[in-house]
Amino acid sequence: MPSLKSHFVSFVLRYSRKKAFSSPENLQRWIAAARKTEDHHPPVSLQQRFDIQTRAVDGFPVYEIAPRAGERKRILYLHGGAYVFEITPYHWHLIADMADRLGYAVTVPIYPIAPEHDFHAMFGMVGDVYRQMLYETEPEDIVFMGDSAGGNMAVVLTMMAAEQGLPPPSRHVLISPGLDVSLANPEVFEAERNDPWLGIAGGREAIRLYSAGMLPTDWHISPVYGDLSVLPKTLLLTGSRDLLTPDNLIFAQKARSAGVEVELVYEEGMFHVWPLIDMPESRRARQHIVAFLNDVGAPISQGTRTSFEAPSAEAAE
Repeated sequence: MPSLKSHFVSFVLRYSRKKAFSSPENLQRWIAAARKTEDHHPPVSLQQRFDIQTRAVDGFPVYEIAPRAGERKRILYLHGGAYVFEITPYHWHLIADMADRLGYAVTVPIYPIAPEHDFHAMFGMVGDVYRQMLYETEPEDIVFMGDSAGGNMAVVLTMMAAEQGLPPPSRHVLISPGLDVSLANPEVFEAERNDPWLGIAGGREAIRLYSAGMLPTDWHISPVYGDLSVLPKTLLLTGSRDLLTPDNLIFAQKARSAGVEVELVYEEGMFHVWPLIDMPESRRARQHIVAFLNDVGAPISQGTRTSFEAPSAEAAE
Protein backbone atom coordinates (compact mmCIF):
# COMPACT_ATOMS: atom_id res chain seq x y z
CA MET A 1 0.00 0.00 0.00
CA PRO A 2 1.41 3.46 -0.89
CA SER A 3 2.57 5.45 2.12
CA LEU A 4 0.65 8.35 3.61
CA LYS A 5 3.43 10.69 2.53
CA SER A 6 3.14 9.53 -1.08
CA HIS A 7 -0.59 10.32 -1.00
CA PHE A 8 0.17 13.76 0.38
CA VAL A 9 2.83 14.42 -2.28
CA SER A 10 0.44 13.26 -5.01
CA PHE A 11 -2.21 15.66 -3.75
CA VAL A 12 0.22 18.59 -3.70
CA LEU A 13 1.53 17.77 -7.19
CA ARG A 14 -1.95 17.55 -8.69
CA TYR A 15 -2.84 21.03 -7.46
CA SER A 16 0.51 22.64 -8.21
CA ARG A 17 3.02 21.15 -10.65
CA LYS A 18 0.42 19.49 -12.89
CA LYS A 19 -0.81 22.95 -13.82
CA ALA A 20 2.48 23.52 -15.66
CA PHE A 21 1.68 20.64 -17.99
CA SER A 22 -2.01 21.39 -18.49
CA SER A 23 -1.50 23.53 -21.60
CA PRO A 24 1.25 24.97 -23.81
CA GLU A 25 0.53 28.43 -22.43
CA ASN A 26 0.87 27.27 -18.84
CA LEU A 27 4.17 25.56 -19.58
CA GLN A 28 5.49 28.76 -21.13
CA ARG A 29 4.42 30.71 -18.05
CA TRP A 30 6.10 28.23 -15.71
CA ILE A 31 9.31 28.39 -17.73
CA ALA A 32 9.35 32.18 -17.57
CA ALA A 33 8.76 32.11 -13.81
CA ALA A 34 11.40 29.42 -13.28
CA ARG A 35 14.08 31.45 -15.06
CA LYS A 36 13.80 34.11 -12.35
CA THR A 37 14.66 31.75 -9.50
CA GLU A 38 16.54 28.73 -10.91
CA ASP A 39 19.96 28.06 -9.41
CA HIS A 40 22.03 25.11 -10.65
CA HIS A 41 24.58 25.25 -7.82
CA PRO A 42 24.66 22.32 -5.37
CA PRO A 43 23.03 23.18 -2.04
CA VAL A 44 25.46 24.54 0.55
CA SER A 45 25.00 21.44 2.71
CA LEU A 46 26.36 19.29 -0.14
CA GLN A 47 29.27 21.61 -0.80
CA GLN A 48 30.24 21.23 2.85
CA ARG A 49 30.05 17.41 2.75
CA PHE A 50 31.74 16.67 -0.59
CA ASP A 51 34.76 17.71 -2.59
CA ILE A 52 32.96 19.31 -5.53
CA GLN A 53 34.89 20.85 -8.41
CA THR A 54 33.47 22.85 -11.31
CA ARG A 55 34.67 23.11 -14.89
CA ALA A 56 33.18 24.35 -18.14
CA VAL A 57 32.36 22.30 -21.23
CA ASP A 58 31.16 24.20 -24.30
CA GLY A 59 30.53 27.18 -22.03
CA PHE A 60 28.29 25.32 -19.55
CA PRO A 61 29.14 24.20 -16.01
CA VAL A 62 29.97 20.61 -15.13
CA TYR A 63 30.15 19.62 -11.47
CA GLU A 64 32.43 16.81 -10.35
CA ILE A 65 31.90 15.09 -7.01
CA ALA A 66 35.15 13.39 -6.05
CA PRO A 67 35.08 9.61 -5.51
CA ARG A 68 35.88 7.76 -2.33
CA ALA A 69 39.60 6.98 -2.05
CA GLY A 70 40.54 4.12 -4.37
CA GLU A 71 37.18 4.03 -6.21
CA ARG A 72 37.40 4.07 -10.03
CA LYS A 73 33.73 3.99 -10.95
CA ARG A 74 31.92 7.09 -12.13
CA ILE A 75 28.31 8.14 -12.72
CA LEU A 76 27.25 10.57 -15.42
CA TYR A 77 24.03 12.00 -13.97
CA LEU A 78 21.61 13.62 -16.43
CA HIS A 79 18.88 15.52 -14.61
CA GLY A 80 15.24 15.70 -15.62
CA GLY A 81 13.04 18.73 -16.12
CA ALA A 82 11.21 18.16 -19.42
CA TYR A 83 14.24 19.64 -21.25
CA VAL A 84 13.08 23.10 -20.15
CA PHE A 85 13.70 23.24 -16.38
CA GLU A 86 17.01 23.38 -14.54
CA ILE A 87 18.40 20.89 -12.02
CA THR A 88 16.75 21.14 -8.58
CA PRO A 89 17.73 20.41 -4.97
CA TYR A 90 15.73 17.15 -5.25
CA HIS A 91 18.17 15.98 -7.94
CA TRP A 92 21.15 17.10 -5.91
CA HIS A 93 20.02 15.21 -2.82
CA LEU A 94 19.58 11.99 -4.83
CA ILE A 95 23.03 12.54 -6.37
CA ALA A 96 24.52 13.09 -2.90
CA ASP A 97 22.88 9.93 -1.57
CA MET A 98 24.35 7.90 -4.43
CA ALA A 99 27.79 9.44 -3.88
CA ASP A 100 27.55 8.63 -0.16
CA ARG A 101 26.35 5.06 -0.53
CA LEU A 102 28.37 4.01 -3.57
CA GLY A 103 31.49 6.11 -3.21
CA TYR A 104 31.58 6.67 -6.99
CA ALA A 105 32.63 9.91 -8.60
CA VAL A 106 29.61 11.73 -10.01
CA THR A 107 29.71 14.01 -13.06
CA VAL A 108 26.75 16.40 -13.34
CA PRO A 109 26.54 18.48 -16.54
CA ILE A 110 24.34 21.57 -16.39
CA TYR A 111 23.41 21.11 -20.00
CA PRO A 112 21.73 23.80 -22.15
CA ILE A 113 17.94 23.67 -21.94
CA ALA A 114 15.03 24.79 -24.13
CA PRO A 115 13.63 27.09 -25.35
CA GLU A 116 16.91 29.01 -25.27
CA HIS A 117 18.65 25.95 -26.76
CA ASP A 118 17.58 22.77 -28.56
CA PHE A 119 18.46 19.09 -29.02
CA HIS A 120 21.66 19.83 -30.92
CA ALA A 121 23.09 22.09 -28.21
CA MET A 122 22.07 19.66 -25.45
CA PHE A 123 23.64 16.61 -27.01
CA GLY A 124 26.61 18.52 -28.36
CA MET A 125 27.46 19.46 -24.77
CA VAL A 126 26.72 16.13 -23.04
CA GLY A 127 28.45 14.29 -25.89
CA ASP A 128 31.58 16.33 -25.25
CA VAL A 129 31.30 15.58 -21.53
CA TYR A 130 31.17 11.85 -22.26
CA ARG A 131 34.13 11.99 -24.64
CA GLN A 132 36.16 13.75 -21.95
CA MET A 133 35.12 11.11 -19.43
CA LEU A 134 36.39 8.38 -21.75
CA TYR A 135 39.85 9.97 -21.71
CA GLU A 136 39.90 9.67 -17.92
CA THR A 137 37.80 6.58 -17.11
CA GLU A 138 37.41 3.14 -18.66
CA PRO A 139 33.92 2.67 -20.17
CA GLU A 140 33.32 -0.40 -18.00
CA ASP A 141 33.63 1.91 -14.97
CA ILE A 142 31.06 4.46 -16.26
CA VAL A 143 27.34 4.43 -15.43
CA PHE A 144 24.71 6.64 -17.06
CA MET A 145 21.96 7.61 -14.62
CA GLY A 146 19.07 9.90 -15.47
CA ASP A 147 15.54 10.76 -14.44
CA SER A 148 12.65 11.71 -16.73
CA ALA A 149 14.11 13.70 -19.64
CA GLY A 150 17.55 12.77 -18.31
CA GLY A 151 16.65 9.09 -18.66
CA ASN A 152 15.80 9.72 -22.31
CA MET A 153 19.12 11.52 -22.73
CA ALA A 154 21.06 8.62 -21.21
CA VAL A 155 19.60 6.18 -23.76
CA VAL A 156 19.97 8.54 -26.72
CA LEU A 157 23.54 9.43 -25.74
CA THR A 158 24.49 5.73 -25.71
CA MET A 159 22.90 5.25 -29.13
CA MET A 160 24.69 8.29 -30.52
CA ALA A 161 27.98 7.06 -29.05
CA ALA A 162 27.48 3.71 -30.80
CA GLU A 163 26.80 5.53 -34.08
CA GLN A 164 30.09 7.40 -33.64
CA GLY A 165 32.07 4.29 -32.75
CA LEU A 166 32.47 5.19 -29.08
CA PRO A 167 32.13 2.52 -26.36
CA PRO A 168 28.94 2.41 -24.29
CA PRO A 169 28.81 2.85 -20.52
CA SER A 170 28.67 -0.30 -18.43
CA ARG A 171 25.15 0.29 -17.13
CA HIS A 172 22.07 2.47 -17.28
CA VAL A 173 19.89 3.53 -14.36
CA LEU A 174 16.70 5.07 -15.77
CA ILE A 175 14.24 6.69 -13.36
CA SER A 176 10.80 7.32 -14.92
CA PRO A 177 12.39 7.99 -18.32
CA GLY A 178 10.53 9.51 -21.26
CA LEU A 179 11.33 7.13 -24.11
CA ASP A 180 8.58 7.71 -26.68
CA VAL A 181 7.16 11.16 -27.49
CA SER A 182 5.07 9.96 -30.43
CA LEU A 183 1.90 9.27 -28.38
CA ALA A 184 1.35 6.24 -30.59
CA ASN A 185 0.36 4.15 -27.58
CA PRO A 186 -3.31 4.84 -26.67
CA GLU A 187 -2.68 3.64 -23.09
CA VAL A 188 -0.77 6.88 -22.48
CA PHE A 189 -4.00 8.91 -22.67
CA GLU A 190 -5.66 6.72 -20.05
CA ALA A 191 -2.54 6.88 -17.87
CA GLU A 192 -2.66 10.69 -17.95
CA ARG A 193 -5.90 10.62 -15.93
CA ASN A 194 -4.13 8.85 -13.05
CA ASP A 195 -0.95 10.91 -13.20
CA PRO A 196 -0.87 13.65 -10.55
CA TRP A 197 2.04 15.47 -12.20
CA LEU A 198 2.45 15.20 -15.96
CA GLY A 199 0.07 16.26 -18.71
CA ILE A 200 0.14 15.56 -22.42
CA ALA A 201 -0.58 19.12 -23.64
CA GLY A 202 2.32 20.69 -21.75
CA GLY A 203 4.57 17.74 -22.51
CA ARG A 204 3.96 18.19 -26.22
CA GLU A 205 4.99 21.82 -25.92
CA ALA A 206 8.21 20.90 -24.13
CA ILE A 207 9.04 18.43 -26.92
CA ARG A 208 8.29 21.07 -29.56
CA LEU A 209 10.66 23.51 -27.86
CA TYR A 210 13.63 21.19 -27.70
CA SER A 211 13.27 18.71 -30.58
CA ALA A 212 14.63 20.93 -33.38
CA GLY A 213 11.81 19.93 -35.72
CA MET A 214 12.51 16.18 -35.63
CA LEU A 215 9.66 13.75 -36.21
CA PRO A 216 8.20 12.25 -33.01
CA THR A 217 9.29 8.76 -34.12
CA ASP A 218 12.91 9.80 -34.72
CA TRP A 219 15.02 7.72 -32.32
CA HIS A 220 16.99 10.82 -31.36
CA ILE A 221 13.97 11.98 -29.35
CA SER A 222 12.03 8.69 -29.05
CA PRO A 223 14.75 6.10 -28.47
CA VAL A 224 12.25 3.24 -28.25
CA TYR A 225 12.37 3.32 -32.08
CA GLY A 226 16.16 3.03 -32.26
CA ASP A 227 18.63 0.14 -32.15
CA LEU A 228 18.21 -0.99 -28.56
CA SER A 229 20.78 -3.77 -28.94
CA VAL A 230 23.60 -1.27 -28.28
CA LEU A 231 22.36 -0.56 -24.75
CA PRO A 232 24.09 -1.89 -21.62
CA LYS A 233 22.53 -3.71 -18.69
CA THR A 234 19.70 -1.49 -17.50
CA LEU A 235 17.71 -0.80 -14.35
CA LEU A 236 14.41 0.89 -15.17
CA LEU A 237 12.22 2.28 -12.38
CA THR A 238 8.64 3.24 -13.22
CA GLY A 239 5.38 3.68 -11.33
CA SER A 240 1.72 2.86 -11.90
CA ARG A 241 0.61 6.54 -11.75
CA ASP A 242 3.02 7.89 -14.36
CA LEU A 243 1.79 8.58 -17.89
CA LEU A 244 5.22 7.52 -19.19
CA THR A 245 4.89 4.01 -17.77
CA PRO A 246 2.99 2.33 -20.64
CA ASP A 247 5.81 3.27 -23.01
CA ASN A 248 8.44 2.28 -20.44
CA LEU A 249 6.95 -1.22 -20.29
CA ILE A 250 7.08 -1.46 -24.09
CA PHE A 251 10.68 -0.25 -24.05
CA ALA A 252 11.63 -2.92 -21.50
CA GLN A 253 10.06 -5.64 -23.66
CA LYS A 254 11.72 -4.39 -26.85
CA ALA A 255 15.11 -4.04 -25.17
CA ARG A 256 14.93 -7.57 -23.80
CA SER A 257 13.99 -8.86 -27.25
CA ALA A 258 17.09 -7.06 -28.59
CA GLY A 259 19.26 -8.94 -26.08
CA VAL A 260 19.57 -6.26 -23.40
CA GLU A 261 19.41 -7.35 -19.76
CA VAL A 262 16.70 -5.17 -18.20
CA GLU A 263 15.78 -5.15 -14.53
CA LEU A 264 12.38 -3.52 -14.20
CA VAL A 265 11.11 -2.07 -10.93
CA TYR A 266 7.40 -1.28 -11.25
CA GLU A 267 6.09 0.41 -8.10
CA GLU A 268 2.36 0.28 -7.52
CA GLY A 269 0.83 3.66 -6.69
CA MET A 270 3.93 5.68 -7.54
CA PHE A 271 4.05 8.82 -9.64
CA HIS A 272 6.72 10.34 -11.88
CA VAL A 273 10.33 10.34 -10.53
CA TRP A 274 9.22 9.31 -7.05
CA PRO A 275 12.76 8.19 -6.05
CA LEU A 276 13.77 11.88 -5.87
CA ILE A 277 11.34 12.63 -3.02
CA ASP A 278 12.05 11.56 0.56
CA MET A 279 9.43 8.94 1.48
CA PRO A 280 9.41 5.19 2.15
CA GLU A 281 8.99 4.24 -1.51
CA SER A 282 11.95 6.38 -2.60
CA ARG A 283 14.18 4.83 0.05
CA ARG A 284 13.26 1.40 -1.29
CA ALA A 285 13.95 2.52 -4.86
CA ARG A 286 17.36 3.85 -3.89
CA GLN A 287 18.17 0.50 -2.29
CA HIS A 288 17.42 -1.14 -5.63
CA ILE A 289 19.74 1.29 -7.42
CA VAL A 290 22.62 0.70 -5.01
CA ALA A 291 22.14 -3.07 -5.14
CA PHE A 292 22.01 -3.03 -8.95
CA LEU A 293 25.24 -1.04 -9.21
CA ASN A 294 26.93 -3.20 -6.58
CA ASP A 295 25.77 -6.42 -8.28
CA VAL A 296 23.76 -7.43 -5.24
CA GLY A 297 20.20 -8.69 -5.52
CA ALA A 298 17.82 -6.06 -4.16
CA PRO A 299 15.38 -7.65 -1.69
CA ILE A 300 11.69 -6.82 -1.95
CA SER A 301 10.21 -5.89 1.42
CA GLN A 302 7.24 -7.95 2.50
CA GLY A 303 3.90 -6.19 2.11
CA THR A 304 4.97 -3.98 -0.81
CA ARG A 305 3.69 -4.23 -4.34
CA THR A 306 7.01 -3.64 -6.02
CA SER A 307 7.47 -5.89 -9.03
CA PHE A 308 10.51 -6.79 -11.10
CA GLU A 309 8.43 -7.79 -14.12
CA ALA A 310 6.21 -5.83 -16.47
CA PRO A 311 2.61 -6.02 -15.21
CA SER A 312 -0.33 -6.75 -17.41
CA ALA A 313 -1.89 -3.89 -19.34
CA GLU A 314 -4.72 -3.78 -16.80
CA ALA A 315 -2.30 -3.45 -13.87
CA ALA A 316 -0.46 -0.59 -15.57
CA GLU A 317 -3.59 1.53 -15.87
